[in-house]
Amino acid sequence: MAPYLLGLRLDGRRVLVVGGGRVAQRRIPALLDAGAAVTLVSPSATPALDDLIADGRVTWERRRYQEGDVDDAWLVHACTSDRAANAAIAEEAEAKRIWCVRADDKDASAAWTPASGRVDEIGVAVTAGGDPRRAAGIRDAVVDALRDGAIDARRHRDKPVGVALVGGGPGDPGLITVRGRQLLAQADVVIADRLIPRSLLDELSADVELIDAAKVPYGRFLAQEKINELLVARALEGKFVVRLKGGDPFVFGRGGEEMIACAEAGVPVTVVPGITSAVAVPAAAGVPVTHRGVSQDFHVVSVHVAPGHPASTVDWKLLAGSEGTLILLMAVERIAEIADTLLREGRSPETPVMVVQDGTLPTQRAVRATLRDVAERVTSAGVRPPAIVVVGDVVKVGQEIEMVRAERAR
Repeated sequence: MAPYLLGLRLDGRRVLVVGGGRVAQRRIPALLDAGAAVTLVSPSATPALDDLIADGRVTWERRRYQEGDVDDAWLVHACTSDRAANAAIAEEAEAKRIWCVRADDKDASAAWTPASGRVDEIGVAVTAGGDPRRAAGIRDAVVDALRDGAIDARRHRDKPVGVALVGGGPGDPGLITVRGRQLLAQADVVIADRLIPRSLLDELSADVELIDAAKVPYGRFLAQEKINELLVARALEGKFVVRLKGGDPFVFGRGGEEMIACAEAGVPVTVVPGITSAVAVPAAAGVPVTHRGVSQDFHVVSVHVAPGHPASTVDWKLLAGSEGTLILLMAVERIAEIADTLLREGRSPETPVMVVQDGTLPTQRAVRATLRDVAERVTSAGVRPPAIVVVGDVVKVGQEIEMVRAERAR
């Protein structure tokens, strides 16, 4: 007959474990996590159990099992290496109507210990016909899926509240954080940017409201004020809202403005940092943004307005005089003006430059140039946004890495 699975609430209840070997070493921590008052009966115990005993979390009777030890226990684990002893323990427990788990004989055991795992408040317990390795493999797969948000685990009681500002990473859906994916799976409403990993949206339940907050350069545009209003309005309706952004919410993501709007309306906000494309995309192209002896600093610059524009707050003269790496976002459309400005302010024309389009995606490609000819190379290659521009000698480090790989492949 299939076992009847039940979650035991053991807080403060006495659980007897007989035997102090490796089986007990695995089971006692889980019992303690459940709040059980554990009594260990065994002439010896493993070093790992010694630590729990020394902390006073386990009561240790340093002797062999005696008749009557099961009295007042809610649950018994027979974990000795002696089959006859385990049988005697189980027989006495059965006579006194106390559930007993035999570690040595699944068929003679009144109860089985499932392979268990936990993700936040979700507990997973798996039995597989008494096959512990098979059960553990299934448990691991389910736990991993819960952590990744691949399983629909939305709460229907005690739901999350307010707004979560979630960084979706640089483009590859595998680069969103575990926490970000978990919260996305709980969302009632998702307000999504243009540069998020789009395949993440395919995993949403059909009843999730999806609002496209894309800001297309020189195209359709949802004003930031409207986005703020939507965040607040949906949250005040009692819905859990995920604001899903590309990269990190606070790296040119206007997350600060959204957080202020929510705070002013009394809406709680959870922030989940994301992997910013400023660092991830050069890394995906094999270029470190810092390298010992080459660059000990890097500067991340948004070039949504050109150098010299009245709205620009960038000190281009300072950047031109720096020996650090420059990481330029939203720069492709203005690459000629940027190169001219850096050259005019003193940066060497031979400074290496790399432009990476669609970083971390299957369509990723890179164009290498110097500051002298980067505008021409980008135009002839037809590079389009989204792209990251890397300026500095670290580009040579990336080329050196490629050369070493090529040599090793021969």
